[in-house]
Formats: sequence, C-alpha cells, structure tokens
Amino acid sequence: MNGIYYYLIAFICIWILALIFRNKLDDYGIEMNFPILMWKTQRLRGLISRISNFSPRFWRWFMNVGIVVAFIAMIFITWTIISSLPSVFETPAVSIVIPGVEVPGSSIYIPLGYGLLALATVLVVHEFSHGIQAVGEKISIKSIGLLLFAILPGAFVEPDEDELKNAPKISRLRVYAAGSIANISLALIAILLVSLFSAAIPTYFAEDGIAINRIVSDSPSDGILKEGMILEAIDGHEITNSTDYSEVVSSYHPGDNVTVQTNDGSYTLTLSKNPNNESRGFFGIQASKHFELINDSLGPVPWILFELVELFQWVFMLNLGIGLFNLLPIKPLDGGHMLEILLTYKMSESTAKPIVNAISGVMGIIIVFSIIVGFI
Repeated sequence: MNGIYYYLIAFICIWILALIFRNKLDDYGIEMNFPILMWKTQRLRGLISRISNFSPRFWRWFMNVGIVVAFIAMIFITWTIISSLPSVFETPAVSIVIPGVEVPGSSIYIPLGYGLLALATVLVVHEFSHGIQAVGEKISIKSIGLLLFAILPGAFVEPDEDELKNAPKISRLRVYAAGSIANISLALIAILLVSLFSAAIPTYFAEDGIAINRIVSDSPSDGILKEGMILEAIDGHEITNSTDYSEVVSSYHPGDNVTVQTNDGSYTLTLSKNPNNESRGFFGIQASKHFELINDSLGPVPWILFELVELFQWVFMLNLGIGLFNLLPIKPLDGGHMLEILLTYKMSESTAKPIVNAISGVMGIIIVFSIIVGFI
C-alpha cells in the first residue's frame, strides 16, 4: 500500500478523535485549529535546563563554531540551489520527500518505517537544541510540544519572543544556529556509524548478486518484476555484483527491449526515459547488493547489521538535508533570521529587513518553481 494511504487513515482517525473529545483536549494542553493540531507542555523544560546547565561553556563555544559553520552551509546550499536552475527541467534540486510516499519529481524514496524514525530524530534534535541554547543564553522557554499540520508531523520549542528579541545579537545567532548545527552533527555521527556497521558486514556475509528492493510505480518493471527477486543477468550479461549491475544498466536507452533473468524466471521490459537523465533507459527498480551468511551457526543476529546501516543512512540523509534546507536565507527559516541579524552589524534593522525579505522572496520562488517542475 502506498504510504499516503497510511497518512490519510491516521489523519482521519486523529481528527475524528479530536472532534469527539474536543471539550477535554484543553485539559491536556492540546489546541485544535484545523488543519493544525498542537500539543503544548512545560514538562520537558526541566530536562532541557539540566542539559544546558551541565556544561554551559561547552554549549556556548560549540555554537560559536556552529555559527561559522552555519553561514558557510548557508552559502553552500544557496549556491547549490541557484546553480541547479539551468538543469531544473531534468533534475530539480528541490523536491518534497515524505516517508513511504512516492512523490512526483523526487528521485528519493524514503521507506515509511525508517523514514519516520529518522524524521523523529530530526525534529527532536533540532528543537531540543534550540531550547538548550536558549536556556544557556538566559532566554525563557514558554512551552514545548508536538504538532500535526494536516498529515505532516512537527515539533517546536517556544522561547519567550520578547526576551529573544532583546537578547544580544551573538546570543540570538547561537539560538537560531543551534537546530541545524545539531542536525548536521547528528548526520556526521550517523554516517560514521554507517561506515562502522558496513565494515563489519564482510566479516559475516559474502556478496551473492543483486536484489530488487523496490519497484517504482508506473515504471517499465511495475507489474512484471517483484521486490525480493535476485537479478542474475540482463540480456545475457551476468550480474554478480554491484559493479556489473551499474555498467550493464547504464548502457541502455529509452525504448530498448531488455530481457531480465532473475531467480524467479526471465522477463522482458521496454525501457522508458530515466527521470534524471533522459538519454538513459529507465528500468524502474531500486536494487542493492544481495548477501548470504557465511556461517549459518550464527543465526539471525548478524542480519541486524543491514537494518542498522539502512536506518542510519536515512538518519544521515534527513538530518543533513533538512538541516541545510533550514539554513537557507529565507524567513521564517533559521537561516533568514541569522542573515538579518548579521546584516544589522553593519546597517540598521529597517534597512536589513527589506533586503532579507527580498532575498526570501526570490529564493522562495526558486524553490516553489523547482518543486512544481518536479511534479509536472
């Protein structure tokens, strides 16, 4: 089942329950303003304060470095999106990604389970870091909570706006940078764990061909090939490892008729255009290395290595991607606020604000345009 249906079912169930018990929701700090459902609490403020007070000097200097990293990342992600415009009709640089849902125009498919777990780390780490830094800068936290915007989950830490506005500029920069820097830091930890777990796999497993992980909807393979099949050959070219697979697949063009041999039989496909390169043929499958256990006496325990690798790959990708996106010079993103504060070191706020608003408008148009092109 397409993941969008799980979201719709959850959306319907949650809102039916919210309407039935709406008179009691206020007692639990839940606010209902369709299509937003928001839960606020003050229970976690103590935990955030304890973490912040554990080593205030560390958090402050860590985020001093983080401010520099954040502005470098802002330049990088802004340049990446702008420089992608000439090829936007072939490979849009920006697209919406939702765990378990095939989004038109997006070359990335995020599995539902791993995606939701990884997204949870993004939200928790991002918002908690804002809160930890706010407490360290003597800015009060009014509330912490979760929200549901239609079918999209979110989280927030609500600092005292007046205290934040009146705080020194460097303090505000540290608070705004904290979320994305925490996401980028977690991404680096995640990719390190991926490397460690991947390095352990050859100890227990031997590569044994290529397995089909997913079939892209409405692709040449849809309804013909199935997930879990092992690819053995393509048009007589033997597939024994990922290098063989990449070389063979990249040699085909749209319209080619291809015979695919699997452990379940042979099938013929007519290739379509690859969404990322129209000169190449598109099979419509996502595949990965297939392994067999070297020593069966070890039981199923070593197989958890593959689960950990995939989980932390998505933790890396979502934390890095969302962390960088949040640093774009667009208000109300953190990057937009940081750019405005930076400009006020050299000019008045009344001058800096229109400049940031103009940049926000231009970047917003580019992003919306890229997303629309992807859908079309």
